[in-house]
Amino acid sequence: MSELVNELVELSIGSDEAIQQGVNLTRIAKRAAARVERRNDRGVSVDAEEIEIDGQPRALDRAIGNLLDNAMKFDGGTEPIELTLRTGRVEVADRGPGIPEDQLELIFNRFYRSVEARNVPGSGLGLAIVSQVASEHGGSAYARNRPGGGAIVGFTFSTL
Repeated sequence: MSELVNELVELSIGSDEAIQQGVNLTRIAKRAAARVERRNDRGVSVDAEEIEIDGQPRALDRAIGNLLDNAMKFDGGTEPIELTLRTGRVEVADRGPGIPEDQLELIFNRFYRSVEARNVPGSGLGLAIVSQVASEHGGSAYARNRPGGGAIVGFTFSTL
């Protein structure tokens, strides 16, 4: 319940970091991957360029963590989840069931839970937070189905 309250507060007031600062997004992404690996006892493959941006470190960490947590929930396999960081984008790929085409945009709405996801733990706020953080960093969230199965979910951001 406390996680739900924290997510609601974060969405209602936005990030509590009013001033953006120079951050090493690569370091943030690698830390988020290591944390998710420990919690899930499953690997995360990180393919990252070295990227510095003006940003909100905690918000970016939360967004990347949410992407990774979401992939872990829906990919029941044993292969590592894939985190890719390139100039202007962060994306996470899984090998789960994918996302129905008519729901690719809906998954970023607050409290949205597809029929297929209603038996999986979660509040329906994680990807809404990703979308908000992307917007705060001059970008947007996106999702598409992965060729061969699974989904790729990520966000774009402005660079220095």
